[in-house]
Amino acid sequence: MATLILLRHAQSTANGSAVLAGRSPGVELADTGQAQAGKLVDRLAGVELAEVVASPLLRCQQTVVPLVSARGMSVTTEDDLSEVDYGGWTGRPLAELFKEPLWKVVQQHPSAAVFPEGEGLAEVQSRAVRAIRAHDARITAAHGEESVWLACSHGDVIKSVLADALGVHLDGFQRIVVDPCSVSVVRYTETRPFVLRVNDNGGDLAGIIPAKPAPEQSASDAVVGGATGR
Repeated sequence: MATLILLRHAQSTANGSAVLAGRSPGVELADTGQAQAGKLVDRLAGVELAEVVASPLLRCQQTVVPLVSARGMSVTTEDDLSEVDYGGWTGRPLAELFKEPLWKVVQQHPSAAVFPEGEGLAEVQSRAVRAIRAHDARITAAHGEESVWLACSHGDVIKSVLADALGVHLDGFQRIVVDPCSVSVVRYTETRPFVLRVNDNGGDLAGIIPAKPAPEQSASDAVVGGATGR
């Protein structure tokens, strides 16, 4: 299967505002975020991308603009990679939300967390993983098993996809950190995913390009004794 780059949107005007933005309209990239997005052009220069897929929210669309513009590519918008629907929590100060009984559930038992008038985190993981795997299968069929593609989404959405790829229960997904404009990399195979990077904030990404397996080796096989590197 193809190799997936999971990109969290760059720093937005809501990051650090102490308010849960969620799907609030008009949340765009901050100046720092614009700079982060611009640096992706050089950072991914050594990686040929088959396709770019992004959440419909403005901050994700803005994050990939410099990259796709530099390459003359288009963006496929995927609703199922959108931010969590926090429902009645949307737009509320975090200081208020800390006091809600549901806050402890979100922290300690997120698989049971359902936001008032919104969706549950288990639903988020289900829709996001389904969408990622569907796009991965489609892109692999169209561009080959050595292709690389990028999906730009949101922190909790990416964390839920990584938890699935790692075989970690959703209740453990709060142990995963995904910073703005960080890159995580997953390669799906016939029998298991391989997680190549998590929350990578700098450096050359050319090393994620998959090598052809030896004739006697399955692409699903893990390296016994550890990988030898590039």
